[in-house]
Parts: sequence; C-alpha cells; structure tokens
Amino acid sequence: MDQNNEYPQFTEKLYSKVEFLWKESISGSYEHAGEGFYKKVDRIILLSGLYKDNKETFEALLNAAEKYDIPIVLVRPLGLEEVPEILEEKAATIVGWNANCIIDSIKDAPETM
Repeated sequence: MDQNNEYPQFTEKLYSKVEFLWKESISGSYEHAGEGFYKKVDRIILLSGLYKDNKETFEALLNAAEKYDIPIVLVRPLGLEEVPEILEEKAATIVGWNANCIIDSIKDAPETM
C-alpha cells in the first residue's frame, strides 16, 4: 500500500537521472523468491515511509538481505528525518529524497551490513 504515492515519486527521480542505469525488480512475493533471484540483486532499496502498511514485505526483504548479504539502502520519508528503528538498524545507509544523493548511496552502499 502506498497512500502517498512515494514509490512512483521515487522511481521518477531515478528515471530522471539518465546517466544512472538501474533495473527495477518486482516480484509477486519476496518471501518465495529464491536464491536465483536474490543472487542477481546488488542492493535492496526500501522506502521507509511504506513500512507501516507493508510490514510483511519489508520483513521478507530484510530477511533476504541478511541471508544473501545484500546491502539495504533506506530512503527516509519525504521531509522527515526519523525512520523505524528496525529499518535503521539493518540499513547499510540512510538517505533523503534528493535523486543525486539516492544514486550516490546506491553506488556507495557498503557491501556488508
């Protein structure tokens, strides 16, 4: 659920940066996506503003990040500094809504959590 349309705003920001090549991976169920799927993932990007309404999906992604050693880039809600503590603890990096900062954080996220 995305009542504030954060996800479309986020993807619009990334697509606006034509010098940054990225691939969006959406699976019907991240819980059931196997090793083959996650071995192709370089970073998991979580929009922390969506956590409250999507806890099960976030939990599946947090577990996968830990299991497959994938860094998490956490994007704070637009205009807010605080993020859920569980997400902050697991994130390799936390960033705001500036497109350049998001891209830099994706590129520079530590390989281990």
